[in-house]
Amino acid sequence: MTMEPTTQRRRQTKKVLIANRGEIAVRVIRACAEAGHASVAVYADQDADALHVRLADEAMGLGGATAADTYLSIDALLDAARRAGADAVHPGYGFLSESAAFARAVEEAGLIWIGPSPDSIDALGDKMTARRIAQRVGAPLAAGTDEPLAGPAEAVSFAEEHGLPIAIKAAFGGGGRGLKVVRELSEVAEAFDAATREAVAAFGRGECFVERFLERPRHIEVQVLGDGEGGVVVVGDRDCSMQRRNQKLIEEAPAPGLTPEQRSRFHEAARAICAEVQYRGAGTVEFLLAEDGTISFLEVNTRLQVEHPITEAVTGTDLVREQFRIAFGEGMTLSGTPTPRGHAFEFRINAEDPGRGFLPSPGRVDALRIPGGPGVRWDSGIEAGDAVQPAFDSMIAKLIVHADSRDAALVRARRALRELGVEGPATVVPFDLLAIDDAAFATETFAVHTQWIESDLLPRLEMQSRPAPASDPPLQRFPVEIDGRRVVLGLPVALLAGIPSSSAPAVEGQADPGELRAPVPGTVVRWLVDDGESVAEGDPIVVLDAMKMETTVTAHRAGALSHRAELASSIAADGILAVID
Repeated sequence: MTMEPTTQRRRQTKKVLIANRGEIAVRVIRACAEAGHASVAVYADQDADALHVRLADEAMGLGGATAADTYLSIDALLDAARRAGADAVHPGYGFLSESAAFARAVEEAGLIWIGPSPDSIDALGDKMTARRIAQRVGAPLAAGTDEPLAGPAEAVSFAEEHGLPIAIKAAFGGGGRGLKVVRELSEVAEAFDAATREAVAAFGRGECFVERFLERPRHIEVQVLGDGEGGVVVVGDRDCSMQRRNQKLIEEAPAPGLTPEQRSRFHEAARAICAEVQYRGAGTVEFLLAEDGTISFLEVNTRLQVEHPITEAVTGTDLVREQFRIAFGEGMTLSGTPTPRGHAFEFRINAEDPGRGFLPSPGRVDALRIPGGPGVRWDSGIEAGDAVQPAFDSMIAKLIVHADSRDAALVRARRALRELGVEGPATVVPFDLLAIDDAAFATETFAVHTQWIESDLLPRLEMQSRPAPASDPPLQRFPVEIDGRRVVLGLPVALLAGIPSSSAPAVEGQADPGELRAPVPGTVVRWLVDDGESVAEGDPIVVLDAMKMETTVTAHRAGALSHRAELASSIAADGILAVID
């Protein structure tokens, strides 16, 4: 009687390659361990000793230091899966998680794709096709284009016809990247170009569309699970209105202050959209809720969301385990929407300085005190001594708190945030503490919207100390023979040179006060002022692609500008971009 379950578990054991890094890779590795599956991590050069690599059962190097060469390289990932003898691939979120081409390549290689079918990703990942599906099932929609824009002129024409503000969005992707909100007609063309550049850098495709932007809306999303045969279960809903630069910072579940009719409309629209494409696995349908009660379908994220833990907390559902069960043909454990138990918040602990406009602050985490106690969860891909890598995103960890009510969860959140200690990079923790104490965030007077941080809170934030830049070098590879077998060995360049990898470059002489330095490490994507032109203090000078987002650097003084960095070149934090004489 006791043998059959053990035999069944053994028969279902899989080796899962996680095509991602950081916190989400750690999350999937832990789920693999609890489900009895073997985990395979992959890594870029600078992640060779990252936490997800240390925790996985196996780890495979991808042979590069950029996202394009590693976590965005289908060939490199499939080669790693082949070398590891993997049975399945979990894409995490970001990178290739919403790439139908990657999903197809995985399935054509004879592997199990832990996610929606490639056809579903095509249909819902393309935001214009998703709009048409939403129209077909009767979901609410704002005015917008149904085809990619041919160029900035079409965006200008739409704004002239439908009015401002408008939102220019990457057709493929998410997470706020490739999304620009425009309120001045003169800025539409440049916003289109910037959205296209961001989309290409983050997702490899630059197609964009445009739609009317609802002012001061709330961001409501619905978590679903689909069986791939038309059966869709709504797991719950969340409010993700606390955003800056269209990137979420604080999320909560369930969404507060909704009427039963509003909640039902969100759930039914999400279920209908996903059932229409026979959705398989975990996904999220996002909506905007305007001040006047207008609801507009936004997009479908055909993957696990960063904020999935708060839905897990209030429903008791392990969404990653559900992904495994569906992908491996074992079926969902849910047959209907669970009744939420209590309330949960998630705080994205990003290495950013809110007082400097949420400027990325990559660098070494010198010390880390992790909060604990009842109802507190810490999801992270970083430990003390690790570095927040400038080539990737800025998230250090996610702090999740759960309690019996929203007010009790707020009390617990204050305690946990004060208990948290991060030494090294600037973080968003001071912002979090200020935000949750604001009357607009209180349960009885809740008035948060997606522009609330920039319009109301940002002017009250103070700047933090900047950390020393992360200086972990890439690996140098060379072939060696071990027991008659040729292998490729990779060692840090600094180790080969006989110096510690954390050494900082020597400072020579007095800095030139005319030097315009990069506030963050990044890539020069556009000069806004030609070499030799005169500038005034505060003029926008150059655009950097920094940690997956564009950052505009302004002149620190007036004078004649001389470029010191080439277009498309990489620049270190505090590196010289230009000189203003």
